[in-house]
Amino acid sequence: MANFSKPSVPRFSVDVYQNEYLPDGGTQVDAIVTVTSTGGGTLAGAPAAARPAGPDTDAAVALMVDCSGSMDYPPTKMRNARDATAAAVGTLRDGVHFAVIGGTHVAKEVYPGGGRLAVADATTREQAKQALRKLYAGGGTAIGTWLRLADRLLSSADVAIRHGILLTDGRNEHESAEDLRAALDACAGRFTCDARGVGTDWEVKEVTSVASALLGSADIVADPAGLAADFTRMMENAMGKEVADVALRVWTPVGTTIRFVKQVAPTVEDLTGRRTEAGPRAGDYPTGSWGDESRDYHVCVEVPAAGLGREMLAARVSLVVPRPDGSAQNLDAQGLVRAVWTDDMTASTSINPQVAHYTGQAELAQAIQEGLDLRKAGDIDGATAKLGRAVQLAGASGNADTAKLLAKVVDVVDVATGTVRLKAKVAEADEMTLETRSTKTVRVKK
Repeated sequence: MANFSKPSVPRFSVDVYQNEYLPDGGTQVDAIVTVTSTGGGTLAGAPAAARPAGPDTDAAVALMVDCSGSMDYPPTKMRNARDATAAAVGTLRDGVHFAVIGGTHVAKEVYPGGGRLAVADATTREQAKQALRKLYAGGGTAIGTWLRLADRLLSSADVAIRHGILLTDGRNEHESAEDLRAALDACAGRFTCDARGVGTDWEVKEVTSVASALLGSADIVADPAGLAADFTRMMENAMGKEVADVALRVWTPVGTTIRFVKQVAPTVEDLTGRRTEAGPRAGDYPTGSWGDESRDYHVCVEVPAAGLGREMLAARVSLVVPRPDGSAQNLDAQGLVRAVWTDDMTASTSINPQVAHYTGQAELAQAIQEGLDLRKAGDIDGATAKLGRAVQLAGASGNADTAKLLAKVVDVVDVATGTVRLKAKVAEADEMTLETRSTKTVRVKK
């Protein structure tokens, strides 16, 4: 497989969509902030903090492969995992630092070993593929130990982008939930990580918690035969990242409170609790690494009530990246969130289409998760109500992919009213796919 040439550093832009008009006494301001990074920039024109350190030291990747005993059932699962990891290694760009980790109840260095990273070229890619052939299944599962080893290896490289890819097929039975959470807390902000569950014997909330904490993607690969294609896509995406540790900086005036900051596209991710203070009345919300892409964020602030005809700046949103000295550098992209008080009822009661759409998408994700939890708990009426609401929201917003997944769990009687019946028998893979992909959203129809 051909390796990808190094893409140009993207430039950022910020667009704000909102209805700034509030009724007399109104205090809640909602805005959708679209952040876009586009290719075509030059290294010379990029902010210094956003530039890679050099042509051979821009990225490091750790691939964590589950080698627990369950990977041998069926035996094709381990073979598919080896082939998928080999395909991902083949996609590595020349000069990228990388390592392969075998995960059981302990974490082992598969390649290159010695507590170091290899630098990708034709020779090291081939050596890694040879090392993968020696992987065998046996042992337990302790995902936190895999992540901590990945962190140690990735931190040894002076690079801009640090990324992990994690594959598991089973439940995290050989460490406590607290140990996994501690590992995630320790790794958060140090590298991003995509997580995949293969087969149907793993725990969805464990895999999605890894991706959520480390600002990566989560998905199911129900058929192990699909691993190679999925791993290749993940690595291609990782190779397209050029700017690391981008933060959404939100400044608000005196008397204004931030109610929440959420990523709402391409997936729903609540960032509110991840705020770090960034000076007077400003806070940073992590967004991870960026390539050529666009994401949407819902910013909700509460402002002090003002008289009719008054207007104020409710929030200023900008993008920053860290400098080596620990300070932050602005990426020269910002958007303004405004509040204007009016007695025009038509203006003040109109809901911005983007805000309405993503409020519905966030509710859709929550309804699915709550519905599936109620179904597992045996609450048929509660599950039916929640999943019915999810069908209604998916239909109204045009989220066809989620609607198709819901139709494998419920019989849809009427989309518009959300009338459904739970299916008596549901394939485990279908239920897990719906749960894993519940936070995926569709963008507003233009």
